Amino acid sequence: MASGGLSFRNITALAPMVRVGTLPMRLLALDYGADVVYCEELIDIKMAKCQRVVNEVLDTVDFVAPDERVMFRTCEREKDRVVFQMGTADPDRALIVAKLVEQDVAAVDVNMGCPKEYSTKGGMGAALLSDPDKIVAILQKLVSGVSIPVTCKIRILPSLEETVSLVRRIEKTGVAAVAVHGRLKEERPRHPLHLDHIQAAARAVSIPVIANGGSLDLVKTNSDIEAFRRASGASSVMLARAAMWNASVFMEGGPLPLEAVMEDYLKHAIRYNNHAFNTKYCLCQMLRDKVESPLGKQLQAAQTTQEISEAFGLQEFYQQIQDQLQVKRNSLQSCSQLEEPLVEGDVTMMAVRFERREYPPHITPKMFLLEWSRKEKLEQPLYEMVQRSEDRSFQSTVTVESKKYRSTLWEKSKKFAEQAAAVVCLRVLGVPEGRIGEEDSGLVCKRKLNGTAEEEGSKKRHVFETQQEADSAASGDSTKSQKL
Repeated sequence: MASGGLSFRNITALAPMVRVGTLPMRLLALDYGADVVYCEELIDIKMAKCQRVVNEVLDTVDFVAPDERVMFRTCEREKDRVVFQMGTADPDRALIVAKLVEQDVAAVDVNMGCPKEYSTKGGMGAALLSDPDKIVAILQKLVSGVSIPVTCKIRILPSLEETVSLVRRIEKTGVAAVAVHGRLKEERPRHPLHLDHIQAAARAVSIPVIANGGSLDLVKTNSDIEAFRRASGASSVMLARAAMWNASVFMEGGPLPLEAVMEDYLKHAIRYNNHAFNTKYCLCQMLRDKVESPLGKQLQAAQTTQEISEAFGLQEFYQQIQDQLQVKRNSLQSCSQLEEPLVEGDVTMMAVRFERREYPPHITPKMFLLEWSRKEKLEQPLYEMVQRSEDRSFQSTVTVESKKYRSTLWEKSKKFAEQAAAVVCLRVLGVPEGRIGEEDSGLVCKRKLNGTAEEEGSKKRHVFETQQEADSAASGDSTKSQKL
């Protein structure tokens, strides 16, 4: 590490890879010797809507979208090594996202090389290569706007002169490094790498150039990394597929047997509650041509993290982690319930934030408050919403039996603000609120099934889902990251 920030000289990095560069893979790469790890490309429009949430159960920082998906999860272990890569085509929006994550990552990177449609759509990724003025505008905005290093990752242009001209313009923006994938935006891994372009770029600028694209032909073991660096003339090397197939490529004296690497990866995925479908995807990438083996077929059939754990003989480890996490949840719940309410005028308040991960799927405090009100033959709870102009946050007040309840904390969405108000009301009244681990309340629940609200039988009690059931309930959307 250089003083004042992350150094990109003489490093070996885990490259940004969509669906692969999530927290478990990044931690695995660090375990095996990677100096720097990049997250997968995350789109600025989606990230700008996220709320930063400290997850005290997992000891992580989560960036949570309004639909409750965890878009980016990080932890203290990687804080001074992780580079946040974004897809953007707008300088102002890029800065908003960079400032959102600034305190939790070591650097921010702009993707200017991805040729896939999801990235090039809207002028992002490799589409930026045809607009050098926009590249400069984005990078200058970021360099002047955040306190951490800024980098970018590009693909080469049709001629050496064009590639050199671009990296020289990039250098003048003040970035800390530039990664160069030695292929044209139209080319794919089966095409040969253009080492001459990386060499020319490295000679043309004084900032570190990170060579990328050598996984298939040039880097198969750890000893090949240094050879690739020398052949490219670059300061550093970035690995994608070689690391995806077996992350122990970063380890001197490696690689380790694939089975050991997969188990190490799965343990990180279990510890940090990675979404089961993302975990399964990454493990299948490691299996490659063995995906039709007995283990591969068992893995493909798995729908939950527990089932994946069973396929690898890690069911005891899985249960041990679940027990530890439940103890932490219970402890945090007990601490939060000790807070005393404050009465101001006709409103009773508590400093309560609605944490979706603390409740089973389909269960919310609002639902419990509504059913309790019906049971007590009271009027339906009435919610009043206000919005704070400076940051557009929301605060809700709920009225029940002519009494008002409100959280003193502001939320990023109307829905969460109403849930927080309901939590305050339920806690003041001493009524169950539906948290995971809470004793059966006997309250009737309502669920929306196929777009219609159907009331379950009055004698049917609410049954809280276990962690594995919650995992299964989330498995319908393979792109969602599960929260605790």
